[in-house]
Amino acid sequence: PAMEQFILILAVVLGIGFSVGLFFLLHFCLPDRSFSERENRVMQEAPRFTFSELFSGRFMTKFEKYMSDQFPARDAWTTLKARAEVAQGKQENKNVYLCPTELGPLDYMLIERFDAPEDSVIEKNVSALNTLCEATDGEVYFALIPGAGEICEDVLPSDAPMDSQCAVIEKAYALSEAKTVDVFGALDAHDGEYLFYGTDHHWTSRGAYYGYTAFAQAMGFEARPISDFEVETVTTEFYGTTYSSSGFSWVQPDHIERWVQQGKNVSITNYPAGSPVEGSLYEDSFLAKKDKYASFLGGNTPQLVVETGLADKPKLLIVRDSYMDSALPFLLEDFSEIHMIDLRYFRTSLLEYIAENEIDQVLVCYSVANFSTDANLFLLGL
Repeated sequence: PAMEQFILILAVVLGIGFSVGLFFLLHFCLPDRSFSERENRVMQEAPRFTFSELFSGRFMTKFEKYMSDQFPARDAWTTLKARAEVAQGKQENKNVYLCPTELGPLDYMLIERFDAPEDSVIEKNVSALNTLCEATDGEVYFALIPGAGEICEDVLPSDAPMDSQCAVIEKAYALSEAKTVDVFGALDAHDGEYLFYGTDHHWTSRGAYYGYTAFAQAMGFEARPISDFEVETVTTEFYGTTYSSSGFSWVQPDHIERWVQQGKNVSITNYPAGSPVEGSLYEDSFLAKKDKYASFLGGNTPQLVVETGLADKPKLLIVRDSYMDSALPFLLEDFSEIHMIDLRYFRTSLLEYIAENEIDQVLVCYSVANFSTDANLFLLGL
């Protein structure tokens, strides 16, 4: 029996060693991926070794990220892990909850866990916003967009850890000197509708419409009724970033709709790399790619300017994240110019930009999740 146990243990050790060796060999034989189409992000490249990087700890951090990103058959292993979690009765993998639902075309919603930021982060970001309010003569509006975890909380597992996004909104609004926008109220009034994608963190065009009604109420213009828009489904095969990172690869895809005002022509100038190029409200080429949400405006860009031809309307500057990409089309009848800036990529002084372009109103609009993590919001006051 002792010999049999020894042989069994030896076989297990050799098997593990062979598997580890095989994956190690595959890791260095297979070409590295610079970009993951499925996860829609740049993958960590092999870090350059220097003693300063080693002693600072940065080398090992980057190396661990590199090994994880470039692991052979990474996507298949992520799915296998997710199936194993479900088999054990769990509804969570990689901080994403698998939530049964009947909203829109969905059988499940994938909802990311929200962890509230430290109070100091909220205070710092709102302080920069207040500096903007004090430094500009125009009205400044502040809108925070709650995610699916707040609006669709009834579909979450009963024991799912999830911090309150409303608590973050209330604290930020209480500290703010800007005029605040009740986006939560507008969305919550339509809970049960298809407001958020099930496989992505963004709101749908229907959710963006209700957000627009909240902007209108706060900013003093009349929101157009749903009947003014022609709804067009442009794809039924959208798998978003939450789907890509979660491993729950068996859920149904989302639909993407466009809510279009017929006969409305605008001139758009985009600045994807700092130089002006002709832009568009919709870029159909992205509908054939993984990142189909980028079909709104063509994806992330530092700066974009829309001229509507309505000379008697005010000029609006929107400092925003990508949620506003699908909300912009609803605002075209209410402003002469709409300037959109993403502080992650824009490095010109915001205050100088407002003065040079004679901006009348500013809307600072972020999802609660991005407001809680974006390290560039200090640029609001510069």
